[in-house]
Amino acid sequence: MRLTACAIALSLVSAAMAHAAVQAAQPVAGRWMTQNKKAVVQIEPCGRGRMCGRIVKLLPAADYGKTVDERNNDPKQRGRPLVGLPLLLDFTDGGDRWHGNLYDPQSGDTYTATLDRYADGSLKVRGCFFIICKTQRWPKAE
Repeated sequence: MRLTACAIALSLVSAAMAHAAVQAAQPVAGRWMTQNKKAVVQIEPCGRGRMCGRIVKLLPAADYGKTVDERNNDPKQRGRPLVGLPLLLDFTDGGDRWHGNLYDPQSGDTYTATLDRYADGSLKVRGCFFIICKTQRWPKAE
C-alpha cells in the first residue's frame, strides 16, 4: 500500500513539474536592438530567477550628444551614463511571459512591463501606465 501511495505521489509531482515546464516563459536573454534603433540592450540573469536588461551600446540613431540620463525624474540620477543604464528591471517568469518594470530614459519614467517573443524570434516589449500600453518589437542585435 505504501509503495502504491509513493508511486501515485511521485507521478503527481512529475506531472506538476512537466506542466510547470510547459508553462515557462520563452527565453529572453541576449542582445536586442531597441525598436527606434537607438541602443543595444543586453538581457541576462540578475539573481534568483530574475532577468534584467541594460544598455550596452548607443547606436548612430541615438540622440546626438546625449550620453547621460538627463531626463530622469530623480535629479540625483541625471548624471548616470546611458551605456550601462538599467532599463529592464527584475523581470520574473510569469509562465506565459516575463513580468517586471521598464525604465524609459526618453521620458525619465518607469512602467510596468512584460516581455515575450514573437514567432519570428524578435522580442515583444510591452510597457503600461495604468491601462495605457505601448508595444515594441526589438530584433536580435548582431
